[in-house]
Amino acid sequence: MSSPDSISFTFVCDDGSEVPSTQDFRNALQKGTDEVKCDTIKKIIVATLNGSPQPQLLMPIIQFCMPSRSKALKKLLHTYWEVCPKHDDNGKLKQEMILVVNAIRNDLQHPNEYIRGATLRSVQKLKEPELLEPLLPICRSCLEHRHSYVRKNAVFAIYSIFKDFEHLIPDGPELMQTFLAAETDMTCKRNAFVFLANCAMPRAVEYLMSVLEQIPSLDELMQMAIIETIRKDCQNESPKYIRCIFELLNASSHSVKYEAATTLTSLTQNPAAVKAAATCFVELVAKESDNNVKLIVLDRLETLRSRHDHVIDSLVMDLLQVLTAPDMEVRRKCLNIALSMVNSRNVEDVVGTLKKQLVKTLDGDYEKNLEYRQLLIQSIHICSIRFSEVAASVVHALMEFLGDSNNPSAVDVISFVREVVEKFPNLRASIVEKLLDTFGDIKSGKVFRGALWIAGEYCADPSDIQEAMQAIRKVVGEIPILTAEQRLAEDGPSVDEAGEKKDGATKHAPRVLADGTYATESAYTTKADVVKSANKPPLRALLLGGDFYTGAVLSSTLAKLILRLAQTSKDVKKVNTLRAEAMLIMTSIIRVGQSKYTTVPIDEDSQERVMNCISTLSELNVHDVSSKKQVVVNDMFLKDTKAAYAKMVATEEKKAAEKREKENKSVSVQVDDLLTFRQFSKKAASDGIDAYVKMHGFDILLDVLVVNQTATTMQNLCLEFATLGDLKLVERPATHTLAAHSFHSIKATIKVSSTETGVIFGNIIWESGTSETCVVLSDIHIDIMDYIKPAHCNESQFRSMWTEFEWENRVNVTTTITDLRAYLSHIMSSTNMSCLTPEAALSGDCDFLSANLYARSSFGEDALANLSIEKMVDTGSIQGHVRIRSKTQGIALSLGDKITLAQKEIAATA
Repeated sequence: MSSPDSISFTFVCDDGSEVPSTQDFRNALQKGTDEVKCDTIKKIIVATLNGSPQPQLLMPIIQFCMPSRSKALKKLLHTYWEVCPKHDDNGKLKQEMILVVNAIRNDLQHPNEYIRGATLRSVQKLKEPELLEPLLPICRSCLEHRHSYVRKNAVFAIYSIFKDFEHLIPDGPELMQTFLAAETDMTCKRNAFVFLANCAMPRAVEYLMSVLEQIPSLDELMQMAIIETIRKDCQNESPKYIRCIFELLNASSHSVKYEAATTLTSLTQNPAAVKAAATCFVELVAKESDNNVKLIVLDRLETLRSRHDHVIDSLVMDLLQVLTAPDMEVRRKCLNIALSMVNSRNVEDVVGTLKKQLVKTLDGDYEKNLEYRQLLIQSIHICSIRFSEVAASVVHALMEFLGDSNNPSAVDVISFVREVVEKFPNLRASIVEKLLDTFGDIKSGKVFRGALWIAGEYCADPSDIQEAMQAIRKVVGEIPILTAEQRLAEDGPSVDEAGEKKDGATKHAPRVLADGTYATESAYTTKADVVKSANKPPLRALLLGGDFYTGAVLSSTLAKLILRLAQTSKDVKKVNTLRAEAMLIMTSIIRVGQSKYTTVPIDEDSQERVMNCISTLSELNVHDVSSKKQVVVNDMFLKDTKAAYAKMVATEEKKAAEKREKENKSVSVQVDDLLTFRQFSKKAASDGIDAYVKMHGFDILLDVLVVNQTATTMQNLCLEFATLGDLKLVERPATHTLAAHSFHSIKATIKVSSTETGVIFGNIIWESGTSETCVVLSDIHIDIMDYIKPAHCNESQFRSMWTEFEWENRVNVTTTITDLRAYLSHIMSSTNMSCLTPEAALSGDCDFLSANLYARSSFGEDALANLSIEKMVDTGSIQGHVRIRSKTQGIALSLGDKITLAQKEIAATA
């Protein structure tokens, strides 16, 4: 509910045209029609707001505009009376304002209820007691007007007078209480109740207690006012208030339900009340159509869950109904909250619902279908790892998505399968069997690498190893690969049913040109085209496409399978047969990689790794697998890689536990909290100025306190601001008159569009007698670091954003720091970015370091950075660069400037 203290001001847009002279204004007011007068008054209002008050036009406006019957002109006059200068040079009320008061009195007695109500609204904006005192009796009489529009505005007019000048109407609370008891219109009753709640709380509570049983049936605005009153007076009558709030949780208005649930959690921390408020939030998210409202309510629900752990876990299934919403951000936030509410009692139901949603994504009816599928897979992954009892029921279902054309989803699935196989040994046999069956459906090289690694590490029995070899044969195809491809190229395709010719033939097809004539289109099919167009097994297609990294992983897998088979099988002949076949596949990879039948030739690293695997198998002594040399080789292939992965899983679990513990200890900050982060001041001989800058969402609120330290009056005191960067001044502060030794607070709002370094300039101007004085204020520098906060994301999310973001800023490293890790820490502290690269990958002594950094701004903008540096052996200095990427140009440039400045500061202190 909007605070009644917040006065609504009217702003008229300035079209930027040239301002007419005072004489032109006078002529238009005197001779123009009502439409011309309206346009003239608008221009005068804009000029007044921009610091040119036009005091000579006050009398012409009174003389030629006030007698008009035009309602539009009357409304503009109300705005003009609000902004026009009402005092003379001595600070006294101008004599002409007597005529204005008389006109306002006449409008307050006008037979038209619209004019009366509009005039009462304008009275609320008048702050001069000399003007208000003659109008007070008529305002009181308007409380008895037959029309509710007049009465409701009369209530707030009296409220504004009482709030600012209580001595003018000392019996205001009694008057409102009497009015409230006799009034029948609900809007009028609500306004009167707001008056009492802000000016006479005991009387408001007295009325509230008298209508306590009727509150559920009252109007929405009245219910909102009652909730606000309860929130202010929550120290008293708490049990009765709680019962009242409980009833409002079932109100028909979504606004009332939201405010009631929020207030209930502030009145009591009882688990039943917390659960009732959470239930209300869940219902609002499910029923509300506005996505912004959904996100706000979900934020409240998350805050409630974090403060009352496990109290609302039983509502997780109700919350998952929100997944039917089309917006991706709503789904993501809903799943994040739901995952934190999962426990051993509801995990099976939660996973079952997520599996149903996963199946629905195959229909393709959802917005951002692929992204949603990936999010569901990640959620199921988290549930299965935390609760082993559901891992067996979901792992086989998720493996159906290994052949998904959406590469990120399939990669998430293979990562999930790999972790489940490692953490749950009892599931290994069935998972490996299912995995080998799905080899033929896999399309992605990254997924194939994960699947091959699992097969190489967890196929332990001879029968499993033979099945794995058979599955690999199917996805590799005929070997040797190069020979088969050469034969395909030489033989070419056979003549098909359409009678097409063999390889090398020219194909003719008629074609209609733009002018309507016929032409013959010819195409020549080469041998390479025939090889590429032929259907091939998936792994063979990847190898011919140049993915020799996957070929190196295949070689390593084959070596592991043969080495383990030699340990577990006594059939030497079978071991040697499979060893020869494995070596033939590896040799084929190298030979085809050196041929013309691949998109790109094999790289040196992959070739060297394949050759090492061939050498390992060629030196294998199947008759003596327990020799010292063979034991070392077996440990390298069969134990070390598996132990490294187990250590990585344990490290990730430890980091997750530390993160949860840190989140539980952190203090929650609400979105609407005000944060003070800047102050500037300027003191002159005649005045003192202090300014506080507060950040409020996307706004910067400037609160400037001006103190007149002289014995003279400062007239037409105006505070002016100018901005540099992505900042915009919303409104120009009004002109004020400051008496001797007095002070005044001036507020201004500046919109922030994005995370970008900006500067706010300011000066203050005033008149004293015939002289004008200007004082330039100190600049306010809005630092980008005030908005940037460290954040975390997984590797796939980082890579996806890195590919998507188009703005990049590359900063060369120039520093006196000689330690690589120290430079990384310096960049992290200078940019408020967190390091995503695991500690294990950064540990050890090396002259090269590469790390990924990530941060998010207060506006939801992502900032990515990649640090690649090298320590020069001859000089010991650090060289390299920092690449920054973001969706917007401002954040990329500002972070780059911040890094450059941080490097200069280090150089200056060295």
